[in-house]
Parts: sequence; C-alpha cells; structure tokens
Amino acid sequence: MAEVVLKNITKVYDGDVKAVDNVNIHINDKEFCVFVGPSGCGKSTTLRMIAGLEDISGGELLIDGKLVNDVAPKDRDIAMVFQNYALYPHMSVFENMAFGLRIRKYPQAEIQNRVKEAAAILDIEALLERKPKALSGGQRQRVAVGRAIVRKPKVFLFDEPLSNLDAKLRVQMRAEISALHTRLQSTMIYVTHDQVEAMTMADKIVVLKDGLIQQIGTPLGLYNHPINRFVAGFIGSPPMNIMSVKVEEHGGKIVINEGSFTLPVDGVQGDALKAYVGKTLLFGVRPEDLKLQVNSESKNNMTATVEVVEPLGAEIHLYVGTANHQLIASVEPNHTFHVGDEVHFVPDMHKVCFFDGETEKAILFNEEASRTL
Repeated sequence: MAEVVLKNITKVYDGDVKAVDNVNIHINDKEFCVFVGPSGCGKSTTLRMIAGLEDISGGELLIDGKLVNDVAPKDRDIAMVFQNYALYPHMSVFENMAFGLRIRKYPQAEIQNRVKEAAAILDIEALLERKPKALSGGQRQRVAVGRAIVRKPKVFLFDEPLSNLDAKLRVQMRAEISALHTRLQSTMIYVTHDQVEAMTMADKIVVLKDGLIQQIGTPLGLYNHPINRFVAGFIGSPPMNIMSVKVEEHGGKIVINEGSFTLPVDGVQGDALKAYVGKTLLFGVRPEDLKLQVNSESKNNMTATVEVVEPLGAEIHLYVGTANHQLIASVEPNHTFHVGDEVHFVPDMHKVCFFDGETEKAILFNEEASRTL
C-alpha cells in the first residue's frame, strides 16, 4: 500500500473558476481518510484528480513517493468505486469483477483465485453467475467494491458509494467497508457529504468548503475542537447550536448576554474573552451538552420554549426557542414534553465553543487536540 501526498493542488475551470484551491493533504499508508463537505466544495474533484480522471491545474500529487501528475489513471495503481456502481449489465458478477484483470492479461487461474477470494470477503459467492439486474442495491455495491478488491491496488478511492442506498443499508454497508479496511490494511480515500459517515468510518477527516480546506483532524478531534463556525456546525448530528452573544463585564466577572439569558464565563475562557468585552461573538454548545433542569433556580440557566418534540427512543430531540434563537437539545426520555412548555437548561461550560464574531474563527482553538484526539 502507499501514502498519498497532495502539495498545493489546484483545479481551475474556464480560466478563473477555482474548484479546488491550494489543497495540502498528507494521507498516511493504510489510513482511512474521508473528504467531507457540502455539494460543490471540491471533494469529488480532488478525488478525481487523485484518480487521474481530472487534470491537475497546479501543484504536485505523489502516490507512494512517485509524482503522478502526468501518469495515466491505469498506471497509478489505484482502484475507484463510483456512486452509480458502473457495472456492465450484460456481464455476470464474476465477469464484472474479472474484467479489469482480463484487460491486463492476468492468467485465468489467478483471475479465478482473486475473484473467489474477493467474493468470499464480501459474502457474494452465491451471486457470481447473476447479472446486475438480478441484484439488490446493496449487492451491486458489493460487486463494485469487489471489482476494486481483485485489483489489489495501492490506494482505494470511494466516491459517495452509499448515497443510492436506503438508510438501513447505508448503516450496514459503512460498517462493512470499515471492516474491509481493517482486513485489507489498505490506504482508502472516501468522499461523502454525510458527516455521520465521516465520523464513523474515518481515521482522518478533511473538511472542505468552496474548494478550500477548513480543517484536517481525527473525528473526535474535529468534533471537540472545531477551528471555525463552519466546521462546528457541519460536524455533529444534530449540529452545534450557534448563538450571537454580547460579552460584558460585571463586577470584574465576564458574562455573555444572549438577550434572554446571561451566562458567567470563568477560568481560561473568561480570560480569553476579556479582549471581547463590549463586542458580539458567537457562542456554540452541542445539543447533548445542554443539561435539562427541573426548575429555573439553577445558576447558568437558559430558559426556552418547546417548539417541536422528536422522540427517538433512546433520546428526545427538543427544538426550542429563546427570544432570539432556535436551539436543539438532546435529552433523556425521562420526561414528557409538549409544544409550548417552558424548559430550562444549564450548558456544560467546559465543552462550549466561542467564535470571533467577524472572522468566525474559534477562540482558544487547540490544533494539536484536533489532530490527535
């Protein structure tokens, strides 16, 4: 297997439209790296440049230490799994999986062994004689993955491979792909717009927006230490609550004022916010870090009105409103809630985030923790 290094990679269309802008990524050997971001962020374009399906406008791409900018896709020793499976409808499962080996003139005995080995790994041995039209969506996806496995490439590339599957099958298939990575010990690069897939599968996540890298780190590192408002709101489900607050100083104590409630800020956070007294910044708290209180007498209290109740069995998502913001709280199913109820929360101030009101960059950002947690 191999490491993949992108140095100042840029993709420009029509002379001045930058789809990917000066991207630098180091993907280690045997690492599972996920590119994630909204539609149009450049993640698939970056993957296609690695595959050789898009020309590189600028920068260097190295696979296993070799510069491959001008190397043909077939000579890069990579295998790609596409969103639409791209199976040949007139061929059997066996022939679909064997096709890439046949055009490379592998001996028939080795083709047989590789296809059978891949089919056993993916539990599709009973399907080898079927045509794609006789397969379910999940089975077709396994065949597409099997076609990549038989190649035994240095790098596997996945371009939103689960987006055509139903919700239950997506959960099953992402677990199977994660298990496959563990079994093959291969370098895998995976593109998705689904941050849950990124969180559950990746060793390393690359968050992109508008062709620019926002942050690179481990799933929990990005979750607990987002570099800016965009990453904070994109990573995590339900997303982080972001509120506009004013920083004030009362009797030497730093507080943030949301308009309908105030919260004291102590310790290192309070020291950092002294420079923002009189200014407006962004206060972020995740839904699970809003602790429900039975009354309004607790300190650090946030009062809100229930607008929507979503019971999910193990937890309840409460969509609530203050005078100025709509929030989501994730609470235990120990209480009954109704639309219009007044509820009270105390945020876990050890886990909240603050972002500069103008740049939207995190205050007290811990870069090392975001990469290694």
